[in-house]
Amino acid sequence: MADGNQPFVQFKNVQKTYDGEILVVKNLNLDIANGEFLTMLGPSGSGKTTCLMMLAGFETATHGEILLDSKPINRIPPHKRGIGMVFQNYALFPHMTVAENLSFPLEVRKMNKADREAKVARALDMVKMSEFGGRRPAQLSGGQQQRIALARALVFEPELVLMDEPLGALDKQLREHMQFEITNLAHDLGITTVYVTHDQTEALTMSDQIAVFNDGKIQQLAKPADLYERPENAFVAQFIGENNTLEGVVKSIDGETCVVTLDDGSEIDAKPVNVSKPGDRTLVSIRPERVEFNKDRLHADAHTLKAKVKEFFYMGDIFRFRLSVAGNDEFIVKARNAPDAVRLKPGEEIEIGWLPADCRALDA
Repeated sequence: MADGNQPFVQFKNVQKTYDGEILVVKNLNLDIANGEFLTMLGPSGSGKTTCLMMLAGFETATHGEILLDSKPINRIPPHKRGIGMVFQNYALFPHMTVAENLSFPLEVRKMNKADREAKVARALDMVKMSEFGGRRPAQLSGGQQQRIALARALVFEPELVLMDEPLGALDKQLREHMQFEITNLAHDLGITTVYVTHDQTEALTMSDQIAVFNDGKIQQLAKPADLYERPENAFVAQFIGENNTLEGVVKSIDGETCVVTLDDGSEIDAKPVNVSKPGDRTLVSIRPERVEFNKDRLHADAHTLKAKVKEFFYMGDIFRFRLSVAGNDEFIVKARNAPDAVRLKPGEEIEIGWLPADCRALDA
């Protein structure tokens, strides 16, 4: 077992190519702490699933080394790595009962019958499925099958569990319920978990840390709140949650604040993130819920922009407005549905603003 300072999982300069030319994973370096719930998040083709498959042993790294509890595992076959695995399609054996499905990985490990039965009972109890041991997978709902797939991954008490889009086939309400169940179970058992998804909300809800992948590289590795509040580049800002961008040029930089001249000539204050000098092209990023259009609430030092209301959407707990702002006709603002909430109508011309700290000047 890794000590408190030693990562439990390590990717060291890992590369992967299938054709010898195009790298689908590019020089990956990643440390995962013992007991951590880390999500690999990214669009299709970003390299996240390939990384998971290399860790599981179903794919081989072209270059670099993968370590588990400080031991190199590149040449260890999947069944000898002691890793639990949960797939999107559950991968349960249809001809076996639930109990037999859970017992199978224990039989492979040559465990005696009494110990197998005890561990199967404990795993079923963990996922609240103790009464279903005699049923076959076809007799279970999708959510129940997912619980059994999770129990099978946990039954031999692995120290590492990998999950590849495990909730993708479930409906929204059940998926959200299972997110909390999986997270709580992983933390209660102290299991290191690597979870792959393309669902940003799922990643933000479940993870201790999120590695955002694009083009075979990690774009940012951070805690969920840091990732959402402080994206380090334009891709992360756009991919995580909803985001508005305005294009412009950096006019000046003074410490933690810069002035950006937008393409329509307007000027705003922003936090310089990865722009370095005046004249740099930039995408200014601002979250919809951080935009204010009530003049009484606008920050005294904030630059304001003129905006025109294009559409209004009533969404129950929030109001959602689509505005035209500085040449962007898809600028979104969200406002909480409250008794004193401002209600805007299409065609109305208003002023909007925000705190400079909530507005980030990113690489264009």
